[in-house]
Amino acid sequence: MRRTAKILAAVLLSSAIAAGVTSCALPETTALDTSTPLPTNIPDGTRIVVADQQNLVQTLLRASGLDKNLPFSIEYANFTGGPAVLEAFRAGTADVAPVGDVPPIHAALTGQQVPIILAREVKPTNVVLATKPHAGITSPSDLRGKKIAYAEGTAQQVNVLRALANAGLATDDVTLVRLQLSEFSEALGAGEVDVAPLNEPRLTRYLRDYGSDGAGFIDQQRAGKISEGLSYVYARAESLAEPAKAAALRSLVTTLVKAFAWVNSHPQQWIQSYYVDDQKVSADDGWRILQSTGTTAIPPLDDTLIARQQGTIDVIDKAGELPAPVSAGDLFDRRFADVIDRAAQSADITRSPEEVSR
Repeated sequence: MRRTAKILAAVLLSSAIAAGVTSCALPETTALDTSTPLPTNIPDGTRIVVADQQNLVQTLLRASGLDKNLPFSIEYANFTGGPAVLEAFRAGTADVAPVGDVPPIHAALTGQQVPIILAREVKPTNVVLATKPHAGITSPSDLRGKKIAYAEGTAQQVNVLRALANAGLATDDVTLVRLQLSEFSEALGAGEVDVAPLNEPRLTRYLRDYGSDGAGFIDQQRAGKISEGLSYVYARAESLAEPAKAAALRSLVTTLVKAFAWVNSHPQQWIQSYYVDDQKVSADDGWRILQSTGTTAIPPLDDTLIARQQGTIDVIDKAGELPAPVSAGDLFDRRFADVIDRAAQSADITRSPEEVSR
């Protein structure tokens, strides 16, 4: 009974978010002026709040040791999914967040200006279509008539839409069960949905908890490409309009590039700090996860990246899930392009994902 109530509450919350996207009036906000240079002076006492997801940024900076000499103070609040992060931005309680490739699109639809200031990329095999125990689903064509977990405004939304397109199916050919990301694994394990897109380490934990019951996933080669492997760091426009916070965010971007370079060169330490100690999976699973995602790359904030993001927008639009036009070029603060390029060169980080060897 409690489980059913939780699912119902999640459905109602997601429906309310979707209704807000399609029907609310756009807030009257002053557009961020990205023609002015980024400030560099960080006054004493400057503080930024990171709306973290799965403790990623916090663990990243702590494990790499790069949190020790930051020229600003940093606080963390943990969230699950882009819509929750967006609410924190709207409330003014967070300044910056790591997200997937769909939340910036969702932000634009709600009228919020939350520019992307950094991109990171892993191999597109970072997401798989997990199946409920004994589902008998082995290919995308088996999705017809099935119940699929669906979280609008998250990266998992476009994962589902790509999977359906790969199978020649439309959203009307399946039942989309609107849930929060935190509900996906439990809903799968309970058989309340047939399929859900899971990234790591959620997939590993799901298979650990339900694998003995017959849980599985669709072979990635058969499923086709359902992810670009892209994720972003985006910031609240009002925070970027404050010179002190804008300078701190500029510094944070440089620090994050260094931190991801540290992960690439210290895989064993990262696995222990993040996957084992924080995400509670085994070291062997940590290695398997890292090998499935490859190295973390930092792509340039350029026209090529914007075109890839426009492709994601077009997937959502073609599925009839985009209530208003969105231009990818409007989602980026390209003042950070030079900052990223200099940091990437200094840290000697890859610009596209590479294989990880154990």
